[in-house]
Amino acid sequence: MVEYSFLLDELKRILKEKQLKFTRQREQVLKALYHNEGHFSPEEIHRLIQAESPELKVGIATVYRTLALLEEEGLAESISFGKAGKRYEIGMKKHHDHLICTRCGKIIEFVDEVIEERQEAVGERFEFTITDHTMKILGICKECRETMNIQEHS
Repeated sequence: MVEYSFLLDELKRILKEKQLKFTRQREQVLKALYHNEGHFSPEEIHRLIQAESPELKVGIATVYRTLALLEEEGLAESISFGKAGKRYEIGMKKHHDHLICTRCGKIIEFVDEVIEERQEAVGERFEFTITDHTMKILGICKECRETMNIQEHS
């Protein structure tokens, strides 16, 4: 994964370019994404920041705006859950796809070379140059299936 110092320098460069101020609040959003593995809603990121830096006043609006900026600039990525909103993860990670449980919201990252090769073949067949892709596969995780089976037998 990319070093935190590189991402921080990128954030500072982007803010300067956009004539925005670099603040500790914005840095904390980046830091929360970087240092916590997983996919987080803006509210979860806000709670992480409050837990890690209670002395720092970070409003939820700042979290939303900073996440939008980070995503726009490729420093963060999101997965949309429709009406349930987005979940964010740090950007610039090695390419991966996602399995998403529609019951509990669990997200499993995976890489499958066969899928990657098939996508390239499909692109070639349609004379289409693939520059990027996002795959999310929806279903029900093992834990939720087991819970469902327990409930059915009760």
